[in-house]
Amino acid sequence: MKITQEQVEHVAKLARLALSQEEIATFTGQMDGILAYVEKLNELDTSGIIPTSHAVPVENAFREDEVRPSIGTDNALANAPDRVEDFFRVPKVIE
Repeated sequence: MKITQEQVEHVAKLARLALSQEEIATFTGQMDGILAYVEKLNELDTSGIIPTSHAVPVENAFREDEVRPSIGTDNALANAPDRVEDFFRVPKVIE
């Protein structure tokens, strides 16, 4: 599959990248090389290979949910730069 400079310019426009003509020429060659490599990989017989999402088995590393006492409002707000009663005060962001 041959990639064209117009396709590179289109992708650059979608990504909001301003590329020089030299960069477009460079990326055209690089992307064409990448697609040629992928095309070569497509020639491999993978009919006996099981699809995987990870190279090694992955297990859930989360802990079990358990009820614990909280740190409390006073501790949570201890380092707050601006506090009003039991709340953080933040700058108004709606105009």
